[in-house]
Amino acid sequence: MGIKSFQGARKQQNNNTSSVNSLKVRDYMSTKLITFKPEQSVQDVVESLIKNKISGGPVVNDNYELVGVISEGDCLKQLSESRYYNMPLEQDNVEKRMVKDVETIDGNMDVFDAANKFLNSKRRRFPIVENGKLVGQISQKDILIAALKLKGENWNSVTK
Repeated sequence: MGIKSFQGARKQQNNNTSSVNSLKVRDYMSTKLITFKPEQSVQDVVESLIKNKISGGPVVNDNYELVGVISEGDCLKQLSESRYYNMPLEQDNVEKRMVKDVETIDGNMDVFDAANKFLNSKRRRFPIVENGKLVGQISQKDILIAALKLKGENWNSVTK
């Protein structure tokens, strides 16, 4: 003899996932980026990082194709080596210091998957490339902004 359920028919749950599905990286990425050129001097990059209060940026060629990323850490390495070898700071260019093997992220990726990617990679930002061109960048802060929006929508829908 089988077990009978005395709960009756279950109500169809109204999963309001439409707002979750709409939280794509492209909706929160920055598109007005400060970029650098491979031939640019590291000193120019340091000045730009300080002036714009950023910690790094993508390096693009003349066709706006992503060729690398340069960060404060890359500039610090150059500063340290220039002092050690007693070389002037302006002698080095971005191409020598940038990270060339750049991990990118898909603009159509869900922000929760992007959050996991941030946690697993220990990176602070990911460039977004479409059709070979740099179209934006997503940072950890952008993901937090998306999470706050979701939290607000969920709470508002529950309390109304």
